[in-house]
Amino acid sequence: MNSLWIDSVKGASNFETLKNNLEADICIIGAGIFGMTCGYYLSHLGYKVILIDKNNLAGTTSFTTGKITSQHGLFYSYLNTSYDMHFAKDYLEVNEKAIKNIQDIITKEQIDCDFEIQKSYVYTTKQEEVELLEKEQKVLESLGYHADLVTDVSLPFKVESALCFKNQAKFNPLKYILGLSKSILEKNGQIYTNTIAVDIEKDKKNYVVYTDKGNKIKAKHVIIATRYPFLNVPGFYFSKLYQATSYIVALDTKKDLLNDMYINVSAPIYSLRTAKFNGKDILLVAGGDCKTGHDYSNKNPYDTLINFAKQYYPDCEVLYQWSSEDCISLDKLPYIGKFSNLLPNVYVGTGFKKWGMTLSNVAANLIVDEICERNNKYAYLFDSTRFGLFKNFDEVKNMVVDSTNSLLLNKLKSSDASLEKIKPNSGDIIELDGKKVGVYRDKENQLHVINPICTHLGCLLTWNDIDKTWDCPCHGSRYDAFGKNLYGPAFKDLEVYQ
Repeated sequence: MNSLWIDSVKGASNFETLKNNLEADICIIGAGIFGMTCGYYLSHLGYKVILIDKNNLAGTTSFTTGKITSQHGLFYSYLNTSYDMHFAKDYLEVNEKAIKNIQDIITKEQIDCDFEIQKSYVYTTKQEEVELLEKEQKVLESLGYHADLVTDVSLPFKVESALCFKNQAKFNPLKYILGLSKSILEKNGQIYTNTIAVDIEKDKKNYVVYTDKGNKIKAKHVIIATRYPFLNVPGFYFSKLYQATSYIVALDTKKDLLNDMYINVSAPIYSLRTAKFNGKDILLVAGGDCKTGHDYSNKNPYDTLINFAKQYYPDCEVLYQWSSEDCISLDKLPYIGKFSNLLPNVYVGTGFKKWGMTLSNVAANLIVDEICERNNKYAYLFDSTRFGLFKNFDEVKNMVVDSTNSLLLNKLKSSDASLEKIKPNSGDIIELDGKKVGVYRDKENQLHVINPICTHLGCLLTWNDIDKTWDCPCHGSRYDAFGKNLYGPAFKDLEVYQ
């Protein structure tokens, strides 16, 4: 499942696998946009930096929409109500700074990544939602930020209202990361892909990062930039995060396209922007958001997005379709800073809630400042050691229910599936000799059988017939149809039965 961004660079994100023991000032685990931005800033400050990634560069980042914006839906009303005006203002300010930081890096390093300044809109086609946009605008005005409410936009359909943020941006995120990698290497940084970190241990004043091949990296500082932290304790992030899946289609509309970037107020979500493909503009439509591991049997998110586009571009051609996961905290704010008070000099950035282009830069600057022992006025916004779970009691309840079901109750329930019911290119969990097994029947009618227990914390997996993956409803790990691990926090493959 390649995205538009992956095909645009044709294998350039592959690096060598780590084969030796190494030492560095900083070891960064994860070479997505957050990890690479940390590597960029730290290598330019003279630190010896090593980055490793279980896949290629930009694993998650390669499947985003590439919007660079401080407009994270109608978020400032939420922040003002849940915290206060000062908190909301600082969140807006630091994300606006991140847009400028990214632009400065692109200019300084001369990165060709289709960067373009645009307006960003949250829009609605429903009269009853206009009040929500008006409320958001009032909050923004109180923060000293002017955002226009308009009805005249370039969308191919009528809107009741749209809230505009000016001077936002878009880019090709993988080309941007490749530009960062080039600069890191020029500063004597090292990057290794297809290298899996499996553990971190304290070694006097340093840490040792162990890889799946038995190699070790010794470093004074470690940054966990794996989207979902792969280390369970002592951070216990699995109790504070869940993962959600989004779907994206790239379309040649055969018509003139919209300007700027758009997302609507409420579900079903449709996020729109244009992108470059073979010298022309094409349309990206994203949405279909759902908690990873939940039942997809009654809908196909790709079809929903394509049918939405065909209402306005009936002759459109589907060029790409892909899905992506991201972590969401229970209070909707990222965790950025110390991984745990018990592990000094180990840092984390996670929970970017699908706005990782700006928040990754925010996180990188916060952690670089912490390593350099510099004060950062925005650090309090994202305190990674906080434990304010009960701001969203419903989300806490849902997480507890999902974990209880997948860890215990669903394992005890009888399955009504059978081999005969599994169609080609599909899968399900069946009972065989009193034991639950996961079965995938490929297009040639061959059976592939796995142990459907997540290698992270032992939750029962579910079959995702849209992406042909085994998904974990507890913490969002994903495996392909044959049991190979795709997304963390798990990093081990599933047990395969003959």
